[in-house]
Amino acid sequence: MTSKEIRESFKVFFENKGHKVVPSAPMVIKDDPTLMFTNAGMNQFKDIILGHAEIKYPRVTDSQKCLRVSGKHNDLEEVGHDTYHHTMFEMLGNWSFAFMLRFLKGQKPKGLKEIRRPLIFGSR
Repeated sequence: MTSKEIRESFKVFFENKGHKVVPSAPMVIKDDPTLMFTNAGMNQFKDIILGHAEIKYPRVTDSQKCLRVSGKHNDLEEVGHDTYHHTMFEMLGNWSFAFMLRFLKGQKPKGLKEIRRPLIFGSR
């Protein structure tokens, strides 16, 4: 399969599961002083996750173009040493905002039986 076929089959799979396909956000971020470039697939949803914006679609899927050059995700030292560290790449993502927001508020999301290890946001 080509990268285009993989990307499209990923988005179609989640679209068939009820996710809204959204376009990739710009790589150069204009309205967020904490980020210069989009460095992760969730950047365009940051305001929703932080509760600063309303959820337009409860579930979305995307293929986000990313650039990692500095900050927490500074992978530049790793570029070229293996097959999976790149400075420019795409992240395929699927997001369930209602699930995520309930979890972040400390509520047990419906259908979640057990969490085997704690999720630590903001760490590697």
